[in-house]
Amino acid sequence: MTGGAGFIGSTLVSKLVMNNEILIYDNFSRDSISTKNIKSGNLKIIRGDILDVDFLNKQVNQFKPQVVIHLAAVAGIDTVIKNPVETLDVNITGTFNLMKALEPCSKRLERVLDFSTSEVLGAYAYKSTELDATNFAPVGEARWTYSISKVAGEHILHSYFKTFGYPIVIIRPFNIYGPGQVGEGAIHQFIKNAVLNKDIEIHGDGDQIRSWCYIDDMVNGIMLCLTKRKAVGQIFNIGNPKGTITISSLAEKIVSLTGTKAKIKYIPKNYVDVELRIPSIDKATSMLGYKPKVDLNEGIMRSYKWYKTQLQK
Repeated sequence: MTGGAGFIGSTLVSKLVMNNEILIYDNFSRDSISTKNIKSGNLKIIRGDILDVDFLNKQVNQFKPQVVIHLAAVAGIDTVIKNPVETLDVNITGTFNLMKALEPCSKRLERVLDFSTSEVLGAYAYKSTELDATNFAPVGEARWTYSISKVAGEHILHSYFKTFGYPIVIIRPFNIYGPGQVGEGAIHQFIKNAVLNKDIEIHGDGDQIRSWCYIDDMVNGIMLCLTKRKAVGQIFNIGNPKGTITISSLAEKIVSLTGTKAKIKYIPKNYVDVELRIPSIDKATSMLGYKPKVDLNEGIMRSYKWYKTQLQK
């Protein structure tokens, strides 16, 4: 599991580690695994970078995986804007490195699961399906290096599927949140500030629309992609359209539900943003039986209680 120390990866490890031997390969640019307190002889953690070809090849050859989950990537709007070259290098070259490293054990592979992003659908994605055109945004706007790199990653995976028969599945996550999240996500930042009674900052006027999906529903979607044979060769949107809300309303909801003393503060937005992002999950529902269960209010309160415990230690 590349990038397995991150939010989604570490949550997935918690679910799988009892019955599976797992290798996390991660450079620990983000660390959520330390909050999980996982103690198991089934888990091995290697600090490594997917751009380090020789070291990556060595680990793959020693471990000889049957299932590969590729989460390693540069992500987060602030990070991407500051590091567009690294974003392209890690997300494109790193993905190629992993696919090439898997060639000697390709006959053993039962599943190669790749994490793309909803951002491949551009700034306005309303009930977007997996067949909608992917985004080719203006060159020169650093934000879009992330989505372009992920589109390239999707093409790489599908090329290995068609050429070498890799049993690939691609997931496009739509705004995942929950306990253990690290990085730059809005709910993550808003809830942490709510716990600390600090200003909740909204960039711009807050009318950006998102559909929020709780981590447990994300993990359930991943498990279906790993276990359903019909998933192979497919792309799936995984999200929760019922969790749709503007950023302003999200902040107001968090303040109301948690009873925080935090104030909502609007600050200038100095970057290009995704204005509308709502998925169609019809394909995942019909092919996999995917159905999100945790509504936004419940997910916010679960997250708030977890962060309150962590931040008040």
